[in-house]
Amino acid sequence: MTEPASPAAHSHNAARHPRPRHVSPAESLAWLKAGWTYFVRDPGVWVAISVIFIVMLFVLGLVPLLGWAVVLIGFPVMVAGMVLGCHALAEGKPLRIEHLFAGLKVHAGNLSLVGVFYLLGGLIAGFVSVVVGGGALLTGYILGALAGLGMGLVSGVVLGSVVFSVLWVLLITALWFAAPLVVLRNTPPLDAMKLSLSACFSNIGAFIVLGVLIYVLIWVAMIPAGLGVLVLIPVLAGTLYASYQDVFGDAPVLPPAVTHTAE
Repeated sequence: MTEPASPAAHSHNAARHPRPRHVSPAESLAWLKAGWTYFVRDPGVWVAISVIFIVMLFVLGLVPLLGWAVVLIGFPVMVAGMVLGCHALAEGKPLRIEHLFAGLKVHAGNLSLVGVFYLLGGLIAGFVSVVVGGGALLTGYILGALAGLGMGLVSGVVLGSVVFSVLWVLLITALWFAAPLVVLRNTPPLDAMKLSLSACFSNIGAFIVLGVLIYVLIWVAMIPAGLGVLVLIPVLAGTLYASYQDVFGDAPVLPPAVTHTAE
């Protein structure tokens, strides 16, 4: 029979989890700057990674019936690979296309579990928003009048959308640091998502600014026939890695400068 873990073991496991630091809202600009720096360090490889990333998501999405679920489960695995690519650059090592699939080699199971929790969270968010919106519609129906039914329909759609948006934001904040914590800190999936949620809300100012900036950048990236997405994906990967190092890590936010040696 296996003996239960001692209190000392529990305290050791608890101490293993990093504590998020508090940063100023202005740090979000530094994260984006770092993301751009990671991209320009090896833009050719990054664009190739972006193309493969998009193609992989498209191909996974073609899986009959469950394609969307496969995409959500596989997404953290590929994000972790790009994080490991940034980590390699931060250590002065070369970036390689194979980094995109590095998540399959380390902690593939835990990263997939993050994707499963992401999927379940999305389903719960959708279910709750439908229930809340349906409740508003039912209220309008009970009122009996046509105006009441119409008002219930409008308020149901609006209320359901608001509830879904709030829950989706909570889900994204739980996902933001999850992949880096799993692959770089060996944090269990659910603990990683809890830590990510805690870190984002303890630095709510920085993440509000970052969210607005990313929203703007997405629209800008779509202007040149969507080609800007090939740049935006690695920039966001570098931004994620930089924000992780700033909040949880102990490595520099920016990659080391390239040194040229005389031949």
